[in-house]
Amino acid sequence: MQRRKFLQQVSYGTGIAATGCLPYGLARLLAPDDARAATGMQLKPPGALANDLSFAQACIGCGLCGEVCPPRCIQFKKREGGNELNFPYINPEEKACTLCGQCMEVCPTQALTPVSRDEVDMGIAQIDRTACYPWVDKGICGACVVVCPLGEKAIGFDFANIYRPIVTKECVGCGLCVEVCPHPSLPIKIVKQYAWSVTWT
Repeated sequence: MQRRKFLQQVSYGTGIAATGCLPYGLARLLAPDDARAATGMQLKPPGALANDLSFAQACIGCGLCGEVCPPRCIQFKKREGGNELNFPYINPEEKACTLCGQCMEVCPTQALTPVSRDEVDMGIAQIDRTACYPWVDKGICGACVVVCPLGEKAIGFDFANIYRPIVTKECVGCGLCVEVCPHPSLPIKIVKQYAWSVTWT
């Protein structure tokens, strides 16, 4: 009898907990992608029109850019409704752009315009020197420098310490450095050019 009563109490408690959590779970499930991915970066694909409104007006949400993307880094916004339904974006925390240019070539509108790798403007990498392993003397890394498709033109090592990464203004914001960063807090972010500072590069 005691065992049966105990099991009934456990079942009752579990039911109450599940019922209490249901609204939060449903809210998260039904929330727009932007809300669910609030902690993730959402970059426009390479060659995208700089003005967000112009990009929104030009993109027809055909999905061709995602179909031809070799690394499958291009995702599409869902459930926002309005003009942003099926809009392409890249979250480098999950999969970054390799600057292959195929998305720009296949775009049937002017939303993505073919440009050279050096002229792509997806943003610029910004390193939090209070978290980056080499900058806080917690180890040797250099993964971000090795993986950069533009080489030392965009990111190199500090002259005084060959293991500390330094981003230059030639960075185009592809996000490969973000993808390969081994630090769990991802001290590398892709930000807008105007938000880039000299202190945190």
